Amino acid sequence: MLVYFRKFEGKTILLSGLKNKKFYHAREVQIAKNLTFNTFTYNQVKIYIMNIKYAHTNIITKDWKELARFYEIVFNCIAVPPIRNYQGEWLEKGTGVFNANLQGVQLRLPGYGDNGPTLEIYQYSEMINAERHLANQKGFGHIAFNVEDIAGVLAIALKNGASKIGELSEHHFDNIGVFRFIYISDPDGNIIELLNWS
Repeated sequence: MLVYFRKFEGKTILLSGLKNKKFYHAREVQIAKNLTFNTFTYNQVKIYIMNIKYAHTNIITKDWKELARFYEIVFNCIAVPPIRNYQGEWLEKGTGVFNANLQGVQLRLPGYGDNGPTLEIYQYSEMINAERHLANQKGFGHIAFNVEDIAGVLAIALKNGASKIGELSEHHFDNIGVFRFIYISDPDGNIIELLNWS
């Protein structure tokens, strides 16, 4: 991804990640008008290449095998071997957890092939308990799965230890379509959104 910056009166202005000069020029003029300074030429712009790709989401649980089974059954996630078993100074340093020792598995999330993002289900040898997660709680909110049959997936999830947080809801967005969703929690209380558009 190309990200364009420009220094203006000592401030770095983020322009955008743009791919062609025609669109870049139009965007450049609009930003110039909004910030009330003259348009500028390409030789005044610093270009930084940022190769960023989403990798995974991590869930910490008291029983990684059981929680991994839930995501495999309900959402067709696929385990990516080997089973992870990590410990040592490098792990303590990176996590900030004293005497860190964790075990678990990475699950390939559905819909993106062999190189798609993963869901890590890990457990530490020493765990800290916290209150149940709420949708409006500060921090991690939820993960979401786009599913064709919300009612069907919901039924499977509930049979495998999930709980409903809300009720199935739908809303019509003009010129977009009908959005349906519900929040549930996995067996550990982590929030999951089931959604689809039609």
